[in-house]
Amino acid sequence: MVNLQERKIFISNWFESLQANICHALEQADGGASFQEDIWQRAEGGGGKTRVIQNGNILEKGGVLFSAVFGKAPQQILSRFQLENANFFATGVSIVLHPKNPMVPIIHMNVRYFELSDGQWWLGGGIDLTPHYVFLEDAIFFHTELKKVCDKWHKEYYPKFKKWADDYFFLKHRNETRGIGGIFFDELSENETFTFQDRWGFVQDVGLAFAPIYTTLMQKNSSLPYGETEKMWQAIRRSRYVEFNLVYDIGTKFGLETGGRIESILISMPPTAQWHYNYQPAKDSPEAQTLSYLKKGIDWLAIHSPK
Repeated sequence: MVNLQERKIFISNWFESLQANICHALEQADGGASFQEDIWQRAEGGGGKTRVIQNGNILEKGGVLFSAVFGKAPQQILSRFQLENANFFATGVSIVLHPKNPMVPIIHMNVRYFELSDGQWWLGGGIDLTPHYVFLEDAIFFHTELKKVCDKWHKEYYPKFKKWADDYFFLKHRNETRGIGGIFFDELSENETFTFQDRWGFVQDVGLAFAPIYTTLMQKNSSLPYGETEKMWQAIRRSRYVEFNLVYDIGTKFGLETGGRIESILISMPPTAQWHYNYQPAKDSPEAQTLSYLKKGIDWLAIHSPK
């Protein structure tokens, strides 16, 4: 019989270790700044570590957050699962990184575990990439690496979770995706096909894939030249990131509605952003080319990168 208390401690400790390892890898790749740690406690139960990096050589602002919280389940959760009363436990790591150079993409990752006192549990998470400028070779690399992680556990994971990301990271009011997607999954639990160890092993591999993928893109693109046009475009694309997080992102909305720790919730926001009235990039420009790729359903593994 599984000891649920030991499981919670093990998962929480693993996520905390993942946070430390990712921060170390990012510091090494950036070479100019270190993460500052803010340890916080939640009055209702639990707490976490918010690690923030700012004004580095490559990373302008980024957060790598770990939390393990518990207490009475919020009403939204109780209503969703038709429960009158229950306690919950939730732990995970969430990351958003905003680079200085517009040629380096924004990246987001989240891996999480959630459990109710009635015995229900599930795992969720994903990784998605938001380039200011879409480079096909980077998109191919990113999706190839994610497919490798998915295929190790089930051949249906990548197409299913890739579509889920396309649908989730979509700005309906702009009719465009936030970036080039990635994978997104939620409420993974046991069934006739998958055990807890199957689901947990997959989530671990997603977390472990983050640092090698993003540090590769940091090192590849951080020395590319840019000017005022590219910085303005970066600020405009950042504004779309803000719009998505405040209007559509479930985690952000849930945190704001349930009295979550505001500094941690809004760490995903870029340091600067711009909104230009009715801005239209010049025809055939790199900016217009990037917009042409912000669509659902692109098969990044079949697209051809220019030689």
